[in-house]
Amino acid sequence: MDPVHRKIPYTAKAPIRQGIYSQAVVVDRTIYISGQLGLDTASGQLVAGGVQAQAKQALINMGEILKAAGSGYENVVKTTVLLADMNDFNNVNEVYKQFFSSNYPARAAYQVAALPRGGLVEIEAVAVVGPITDAS
Repeated sequence: MDPVHRKIPYTAKAPIRQGIYSQAVVVDRTIYISGQLGLDTASGQLVAGGVQAQAKQALINMGEILKAAGSGYENVVKTTVLLADMNDFNNVNEVYKQFFSSNYPARAAYQVAALPRGGLVEIEAVAVVGPITDAS
């Protein structure tokens, strides 16, 4: 059996981890991106402006991690959105559609009891490295 290759990409353009985990792990062509909060990279604090501002920053941070792993938003195949309040679902969708405009990734969304640092939204993703050909 051939070995499976694992790589741990890192970028200073996304928040540094605050625990025992990686920003992402690449296993062969699959990228597993850790949950991203709406943290400003420079200050390490949640951005002001509510759930939409935090969702936008979380997705920007995710984009930087995708780049570091050799991929992009177009290669995201699955996301999980964690919300402090499910009533914010539509507000997050307004931001989400700015980053994913076609061939939408599969997605799950959950309301959780609390998010780290008092965040309002956290988004994790699974993506692939390399070209994707859409089958009909």
